[in-house]
Amino acid sequence: MTPDDAALTTVGQRALVMGASGNVGACVTRHLVSSGADVRVLLRESSSTKGIDGLNVERRYGDVFGTADVAAAMSDRDVVYYCIVDTRAELRDPAPLFKTNVEGLRSVLDVAIRANLQRFVFLSTIGTIAVGRHGETVDEDTPFNWSDEAGGYIASRRSAEDLVLAYAADHGLPAVVANVSNPYGPPDWQPRQGMFVKLAALGKMPIFIRGVGSEVVGIDDVADAMLLAAQRGRIGQRYIISERYMSQRELVTCAAQAVGARPPRLGVPMAVLYGLGWVNDALGALMRRDFPMSRQSAKLVELTSPASHDKATRELGWHPTPTEEFIRRAACTYVERSVAAS
Repeated sequence: MTPDDAALTTVGQRALVMGASGNVGACVTRHLVSSGADVRVLLRESSSTKGIDGLNVERRYGDVFGTADVAAAMSDRDVVYYCIVDTRAELRDPAPLFKTNVEGLRSVLDVAIRANLQRFVFLSTIGTIAVGRHGETVDEDTPFNWSDEAGGYIASRRSAEDLVLAYAADHGLPAVVANVSNPYGPPDWQPRQGMFVKLAALGKMPIFIRGVGSEVVGIDDVADAMLLAAQRGRIGQRYIISERYMSQRELVTCAAQAVGARPPRLGVPMAVLYGLGWVNDALGALMRRDFPMSRQSAKLVELTSPASHDKATRELGWHPTPTEEFIRRAACTYVERSVAAS
């Protein structure tokens, strides 16, 4: 699926993107603009706009808890693309995650049910999908099976997704859920999932974690899927948006080879990552701060499995391209920025 294919059904669409400062939200905004949509974004005054600078969009400013600002931004819109999320899985106190991911969302949904929307496309995560304990492939209907290990971030995202689906069932919100996996591709100004790609491309990642991997997808394919969900997604349905399962070794090797860097060759077991998480948790407790790699973060690295995007292909007409292409482009972008900054 290409932006031109999506443009056949988005020309003239009056869209509101919430969360356009993030990697996915910015890409959705770019695709909407390129397809001829009438695009409005709702941003905080402090939001980074690097991903959308230079685009012909109407900018509004406000907060998810500012009902009047949200209502004004949502007025006269056909589709809302909700891409706001706090992804800090490492937080020892999950309260900020629930405040943004659940309570902030609830405030927006209360406005959305009074707006005359055609679709409310919600950016969720593949983390709310089950895990195949023995490597089996899961899908949208596989019962969730790891709540006791998921931690605060996944718990907040599950609550958010349940809230959206409840508003669809009980209040008639025309909502569609996109369960997006780990997206890669430029420009990615604030890499989180992309950090391993960046480090490998810059030759700063001598090791990889053996025996682990994750579902991956290209960032432009994510945007295409969300545009298609607005047009073809069935209300109250979830769609896995992911291209394939990729080992961490494949990921970092692809990134390194794209720029001529030496691929990481030393594979270490998950025990090393858990050990680092244990040390960081102990330091965090003493210093009263959060570190990016905690024991919970390590668990999220380990608890993954293959997932099927057949439903998205069948119902949305979504056909992702190989994620390797996006990883290579991202690696080149990270290196170019590093050279320019030096």
